[in-house]
Amino acid sequence: MAAPTATVDLSAALITAPVPIGHWLAILPVAHCITLGAVLLMLRGYPRLQAWLAIPGLAALALIDAALLAKVAADGPLTMVMGRWLPPFGIAFTVDLFGALMAFTAALAALAGGIYALADIGESGRRYGFFPLLMLLMAGVTGAFLTGDIFNLYVWFEVLLISSFGLIILGSEREQIDGALKYAVLNLIATTLFLVGVGILYAAFGTLNMADIAAKTGDLRGTAPLMTLASLFLLAFGMKAAAFPVNFWLPAAYHTPRIVVSALFAGLLTKVGIYALIRVMVMLLPMERQELSLVIALAAVATIVVGALGALAENDIRRLFGYVVISGIGNMLAGVALGGLGGISGAVFYALHSMVLMTALYLAAGEIARRGGGFSLSALGGLYRQSGGFTALSLVLFLAACGLPPFSGFWPKVILVKASLDLGAWWLAASILLGGFLTTIAFGRLFLLAYWRPAPIAPTPIASSPTARRPPGARWRTGLPLAALTALVVGFGILPEQLLALSQSAAAGLADPQAYLHSVFPEGRAP
Repeated sequence: MAAPTATVDLSAALITAPVPIGHWLAILPVAHCITLGAVLLMLRGYPRLQAWLAIPGLAALALIDAALLAKVAADGPLTMVMGRWLPPFGIAFTVDLFGALMAFTAALAALAGGIYALADIGESGRRYGFFPLLMLLMAGVTGAFLTGDIFNLYVWFEVLLISSFGLIILGSEREQIDGALKYAVLNLIATTLFLVGVGILYAAFGTLNMADIAAKTGDLRGTAPLMTLASLFLLAFGMKAAAFPVNFWLPAAYHTPRIVVSALFAGLLTKVGIYALIRVMVMLLPMERQELSLVIALAAVATIVVGALGALAENDIRRLFGYVVISGIGNMLAGVALGGLGGISGAVFYALHSMVLMTALYLAAGEIARRGGGFSLSALGGLYRQSGGFTALSLVLFLAACGLPPFSGFWPKVILVKASLDLGAWWLAASILLGGFLTTIAFGRLFLLAYWRPAPIAPTPIASSPTARRPPGARWRTGLPLAALTALVVGFGILPEQLLALSQSAAAGLADPQAYLHSVFPEGRAP
């Protein structure tokens, strides 16, 4: 935090009025996750009780985030300051529409994953701390979405990384340790770059409060190394989001843990990187984003194409879906490169869609493995004859991942293509369409091999299949979250108006952060 100078009246920086009750919503999701995680850790000797406390806790988190989203949508950004010190001296949680949307969608994905885990994670996994680690992960993810302090964004990155390390090695198999090593090394490098950038930023601005930085950027543009900062943050967050050329860690790691862990990682972790990139590059360093727009656009094209080609080449369903995650990151990067209301709203819409879709796809992969006996396309077949309902549900998810109507993946691609053509970036629009075409071929291949062709003789469920030995009542525990997420994918596609409006409002708030600044500094200026 910026050290107070001799000219600053510290008494004026102290909060003397009581904090409005509604502002406590800004910190409540994180406090809820940390408190529940601690309670679950103390109950590690009671694995069944852990599970039945965690699911209501995740549902409560979704309700809290829904209330926070409703308040922000109605009243604008809100700020909660820690320690009775006004910004920029105190640590602030500042929630705008972008952060509230991301936090609420993350809570829905986590709730679906928690219910699925009732069948996927056995007693041993619960004793080793799956549910406490899940709550700690959600504390990190939610904190990153809601913080108004860039150093605390780094802190929440560390919190989610620590918990994700524990989740990825749950089971202690050789493959998991290997995947965790690759995951850890690249993410620690990215975190180090982020911390270096934070240090340079503090030296230049004398503050770490995001609103204060946004207010001072114009005055310091001629003296502060802003392009260096933008490049460091772009590389660090690009690494965390698995953008080209630092994307190779994701398909090497996301197929190794339990399927519900892979689902949560695919739905949440890369989106935190994209969130941070949008927050910093669009709100804090807009001119530098514009200068680097061609670099970001080229990285987006490469990420889209490499992800789609990787999906075409893969035989393991989990690795195939990992490349689909990467290709989707490219679409979001395209929105960041384009800027403007169209580009940023398309990136925001795509991020929300991807959080729901990728969680659902990995949960569907678990069902494919249970029904077909494995994750290998060369050994699968006949899933259509086993269950027409599951086949229809899978087809909806596949079409949404390809960006085909009438599902949720269609609209953000339309927005991004239109924004590209409006700026004359036809080659960027072509890459988005090419990525969708190649992804369609990859999913068509998956559907024909795993669902349509005859089943091999007597497939046997694999030991690592999430429901190879299904406990009583496991069907609803796996079917309910998958059906609910698929319903969201369909609903966002058929009735997109509300989400489109929210995405555009979030993008407008990032491009013109005056409401954000006023929430932090009601007097209209920093102390």
